[in-house]
Amino acid sequence: MKPDWDKLMASYAGSKTTLIGDVDCTAGGKSLCEKHGVSGYPTVKWGEPGDLKDYEGGRDMKSLEKFASEKLGPTCGPDNLDLCDEADKKFIAKFKKWDIDELELSIEEKDEKIKKIETAAQKVVEALNPQLDVLSAKIDKENKKKDASIEKLKKEIGYGHMKAVRASKAPKVDPDADPDLDLEEEKKEEKKEEL
Repeated sequence: MKPDWDKLMASYAGSKTTLIGDVDCTAGGKSLCEKHGVSGYPTVKWGEPGDLKDYEGGRDMKSLEKFASEKLGPTCGPDNLDLCDEADKKFIAKFKKWDIDELELSIEEKDEKIKKIETAAQKVVEALNPQLDVLSAKIDKENKKKDASIEKLKKEIGYGHMKAVRASKAPKVDPDADPDLDLEEEKKEEKKEEL
């Protein structure tokens, strides 16, 4: 992915509205990565710097270019109200009236609520994982049993030989033959015989 990402960064290098970059989470960018919950590499995030979202699309150049052209660039916000719908404009107008301390406190409270939701969901997922492991093991066992039964049946009835004999009895077809041309030739021959 790195070579394609580097090409994408280069193609947007001069953009005044879109920034595409990379961060080394093992060195100087470690705190930034921790702030945005990056734990696996490579992780692709996108959006406003204060509200980054996970990128779930393809990792090849074509997918990255398509996503960048469709999704990156100016978005609704205090600096781009013309891109906002009425509901977003109302939120922005409301929050512009707040001082920085009110905003910080409210963001911390909302982050705490979000974290509680994520933690609760994670607990449910962790509780279901053992069941998933058991079901996965059962599925694997059934698939192996099915495959073994099919293989045994094929061997007992000579299935492979049956197909080989059928193939040997089938009329040989010239791979370069064109059935449409053959029909035209037959029609020409019939006309000659009529004359």
